[in-house]
Amino acid sequence: MNIQTDINWPAFLSRHDMLWKTKPISWDEGAFIGNGLLGAMIYSEEHRDQRHVLRFVLGRTDVTASRSGSAKNFPVRVPIGELALEMVGWIYQPCEIRIDLWNAEMRAVIPTTKGEVRLRALIHASSPVACIELDTDEGEQGAKINWYAYPDVNPILKNADGINLNQYIPAIAVEKTEEKEIFFGIQSYGQGEGCTTAWKMHTHERVGACKEEDMPRGKNHRVCLLTVMNGVSEQDKENARRELDKIDVTETGISDWISTHRMWWHNYYPASFISIPDMQLESFYWIQMYKLASATRKDMLPMDNQGPWMTSTPWPGLWFNMNVQMSYSPVYTANRLELGQSLISSLRQHEKQLIHNVPEAFRCDSAGLGRSSSYDLNSPVDDEVGNLTWLMHNCWRQYRYSMDNELLRELLYPLLRRSICLYMHLLEEGDDGMLHLPPMVSPEYGSFKQLMTRDSHYDLSLLRWGCETLLQASERLEILDPLRERWNEILARLTPLPVDPVLGYKIGGDFSLEFGHRHFSHLLAVFPLHIAGRSEEERSLAIRTLRHWIAMEGDLRGFSFTGAASIAAALGLGDEALAYMRSLMHFIKPNTMYKEAGPVIETPLAGAEAIQDMLLQSWGNLIRIFPAIPGEWQEAVFHNLRTEGGFLVSAVYKAGRTELIRIRSLAGEPCRLITDLAHSEEGFVIEAQNMTPDYRIHEDQSIEISLGQGEEAVIYAAGSSHNGAIAPIQAEPGMYNFFGGKKPWRLYGIPK
Repeated sequence: MNIQTDINWPAFLSRHDMLWKTKPISWDEGAFIGNGLLGAMIYSEEHRDQRHVLRFVLGRTDVTASRSGSAKNFPVRVPIGELALEMVGWIYQPCEIRIDLWNAEMRAVIPTTKGEVRLRALIHASSPVACIELDTDEGEQGAKINWYAYPDVNPILKNADGINLNQYIPAIAVEKTEEKEIFFGIQSYGQGEGCTTAWKMHTHERVGACKEEDMPRGKNHRVCLLTVMNGVSEQDKENARRELDKIDVTETGISDWISTHRMWWHNYYPASFISIPDMQLESFYWIQMYKLASATRKDMLPMDNQGPWMTSTPWPGLWFNMNVQMSYSPVYTANRLELGQSLISSLRQHEKQLIHNVPEAFRCDSAGLGRSSSYDLNSPVDDEVGNLTWLMHNCWRQYRYSMDNELLRELLYPLLRRSICLYMHLLEEGDDGMLHLPPMVSPEYGSFKQLMTRDSHYDLSLLRWGCETLLQASERLEILDPLRERWNEILARLTPLPVDPVLGYKIGGDFSLEFGHRHFSHLLAVFPLHIAGRSEEERSLAIRTLRHWIAMEGDLRGFSFTGAASIAAALGLGDEALAYMRSLMHFIKPNTMYKEAGPVIETPLAGAEAIQDMLLQSWGNLIRIFPAIPGEWQEAVFHNLRTEGGFLVSAVYKAGRTELIRIRSLAGEPCRLITDLAHSEEGFVIEAQNMTPDYRIHEDQSIEISLGQGEEAVIYAAGSSHNGAIAPIQAEPGMYNFFGGKKPWRLYGIPK
């Protein structure tokens, strides 16, 4: 059976475009654009003195400012100012603002009390330049674009999203100049730090409008091109000038420039595809795919807590006891491994710093990572020992989904080994003859009380996973590591995960879960490590723990529900996973961002992984097809999702059962999968390319198929009439364009 895709990508993604009918008035509901380095959040303000302004709040991820004091005072992200489209009249309604996902640009028609402004904005996919194109009628011909350094932003706008007194803002000296029609704004923080912004305006006489669906050119047509450089030197200024000067602003030139931007995104989206019968969650998922590529790229910095969309926050950096790990969690199954390279590159670049983060006595063989840092990963290990090991689990996934042996040999194996050696220095033999860990923090449990516990679940599970993985990796690499005997001994003698007979997994040896706990650190063995929950006894224990945890309402956050959804999915509880995802939607902002005291980008991104986990999972050397489909989902489809072992999987689910699976091997690894087709009364058929399929069925009803590198097989229900087409599920019309402007009534089922 031939598998063919029937996906009209522009039409499919347009049903998920974010849409505003009234102006967004906060970061929480702003329209966002970005290219992994430079970003802008676009919104307005309700104060009568600023109702004529549409803000483009700028961010560049590598612009940081140093603080004096202890090692914990790492260089932090700082706000860098904004462009303001200042109109003659007040913004009126109904306006229309759209984030066109397929083309990764914002388009708007904005009526005012004086006229109308038509607008298009994007940040180029492959150059650090923002483009804002506008056209006005006669009433708004006085509209203008102005740049404001952060200190010069109107206080009404600067404080619109609140002031976080924990946020460090340096003293900023601002210098503005104009040279050869390019305006420069240099913001200096001292110590040679700061940023350089450069922009230039082109009128309709010098630039042609773009073709196709783009806004028409009128006599008030203008284009603003802007770039931001990290640094305040003459070279930074020259680099900014060069970025702007190399853009050909003739009609053909700018059309070609924008075409290369669009081509990048048009190549990006089709790497994989999912469609589900819940339009809210389907839209949410695809906006996260847009957000991922707007927030990081393979050759850029790792994602921090806010991505390139800076605003008021107490967390202006990287946090490693959950945030970074969860931010990258959807890239693997989504077959977007190139985005995961930004994390891998950071680990490669700062390996020496990771060694320096541990006490000097341990640096000969160990490495670690504290709770938070800047991009240099300078974060001495304190009371959270396992953060680097968890980060190495992300690295392991990058390896397992790509089967890149160079990554395993050159980075993953030696760095994971060092992270486990740190634990080995801390292990103690107890009176029971077992190996125990001293008191440590279980992330987020009793944080303000600084609670510590012996044998924390977080650390025991990471240590066990690390030893198992090192043994597996050393065998694959054919390394006769002298520590193999010690790793085996640890696995044999390590104290079991602490369990409360009634409440389930404990926080650690000293604490059961007795009050609200927003983190799933006491369930890490179940998810994401997948080293517990496999037997019926462990599964029952995990379910009991999960439900007790979520019932403790005191401190749950959005990411609590992403974790709960993925845990439920790992346990095969599809209906429960869906309930947790629907609960998450009440935490998500109208533009799919998430914020507590400040932005924490990992929560919606981890929500995308939870949706993936309902459709496809791969762990324990098994590929699980539709492992946690909710009962109300009678159909679902995905194409080219990736699994461990380097497989691309496509599948169709109809009328409450799997109809079709296509699996392609990219690395020639063993292929073993779990599917309801193995239980079908009608039986199933396996077809392989140009050969008789070689397969067998194991006692657990898993199907093992022999596939060489580049080979594929198709499995389908006997007697199936499916034609092998991968196509979107028919959408519910009233649920188109769910996100964007604030539409709270939709959460409660009020029909459109």
